[in-house]
Amino acid sequence: MAIIRSKELKELAPEELDKRVGELRLELAKNRAQIAIGGAVKNPGKLREQRRTIAKLLTEKGRRKVK
Repeated sequence: MAIIRSKELKELAPEELDKRVGELRLELAKNRAQIAIGGAVKNPGKLREQRRTIAKLLTEKGRRKVK
């Protein structure tokens, strides 16, 4: 999954935010499991990107909840 820009975040529906967070968490878990069994990750930078994107999505979700 690609980097999500702030403009794109604002346009997403709440259901879409939840869906994307779920997809990213699943993908991150698969990559972490692959590392745990001794495999090599094709792109180590992608793990960091996934964590940051999850954080962005959750932050936007929290902002909407406060308003």
